[in-house]
Amino acid sequence: MSTLKVNAITDAAGANGNAITLASDGTCTAKITNNLSNRNLIINGGMQVSQRSTSANAPSSGYATLDRWKFQINNGTITTSQGSTAYTDVPYKEGHRNYLRLLNQSGVGAASNQYIQTDYHIEAQDIANSGWDYVNSNSKITLSFWVRSSIAQKFQGFLMSQDGTSYIHPFEISNNGSNLTANTWTKVTKTFGGNGSLTINNDTGSGMRVSFTPIYGTQFTDNSISLTDWTAISGGTYCRDMTTTWSTTTNATFDITGVQLEVGSVATDFEHRSYGDELARCQRYCVDFPVSSQLGLGQVYSGSGWVQLPVALPVTMRTKPSVTKNGSYWFNSNVGNAGHSGDRTVTVENPSPGAHMYRLFVQAGSNAANAVTVWCQIHDAAGTYMRLEAEL
Repeated sequence: MSTLKVNAITDAAGANGNAITLASDGTCTAKITNNLSNRNLIINGGMQVSQRSTSANAPSSGYATLDRWKFQINNGTITTSQGSTAYTDVPYKEGHRNYLRLLNQSGVGAASNQYIQTDYHIEAQDIANSGWDYVNSNSKITLSFWVRSSIAQKFQGFLMSQDGTSYIHPFEISNNGSNLTANTWTKVTKTFGGNGSLTINNDTGSGMRVSFTPIYGTQFTDNSISLTDWTAISGGTYCRDMTTTWSTTTNATFDITGVQLEVGSVATDFEHRSYGDELARCQRYCVDFPVSSQLGLGQVYSGSGWVQLPVALPVTMRTKPSVTKNGSYWFNSNVGNAGHSGDRTVTVENPSPGAHMYRLFVQAGSNAANAVTVWCQIHDAAGTYMRLEAEL
């Protein structure tokens, strides 16, 4: 029996570094492109989950359609939607059935103060506990994603730290330095080292932001900004100058899917998770109660016409959620034999940390008798809902 003694194993060209590196203590490290679990720091990177809506006009700042993906726009109208890939699309063949689309409804223009972006905020503790030594320039994280534009041009993106002094690391969205080919999916991979000035708290706040920008006006760009290191944000500069063809073209589209951020210098295969697993991760930040949802039994208290309603949540939310709702007759309660429906006020009791159940205080009606048991449900009118949100 013989033993092969080497320090490393690499391919013949050796251009991408060692595939396996062996240490003197008998251990080794390897660049493995198998589908390892729990390495993608992005939730809903495959664009499967869309609790709020599958299509909406992007707000000036906020969440509108696909879970965990926030939008910002200075002026104009952008439609954001969940699209479906076709069999002929390369991402489809790799298991991606959905994508996020930004559609430029009317040519939002190229003013110097214009910006359009979609952002993903990563909870700080997910970065802090990921294994990335973010203050070490030799420790790497790798971002990979599929992108498609109806316009043949380059775009910009950036990572931004959110704790302490904010630092930014821009990157180019292109086809190996050239314009994206119109209406063609392109795989983009970017690797980032750490920086001694970065601060990432081990808490439930936003620790880092990943942003994709179809347009940033010249007020926010500077061609001198580094694409190879982190830079303290100064004077509102976020990326390099951008071509404005997309922003001035009516019905131009920008699509992304398969977004993965992982520790290491190699982009491994996308971590496909089941819909149920992805939904549960999203519900840490948003729980949607759609039309006709049964909220359960509550009790009128103190003769005030308010109902104390315990609501169990599918997962522990990041923090105390806010309540949003829609529809003029969205809440329906029955007190004894009397029905009460209408646009009711709802508040959330301040819970203990890590609460898995909340008490909602729901305005049932002035004639609701004290201590009477109340059955509550979302009204069955189209478009009504109640939503608990604990977004970053």
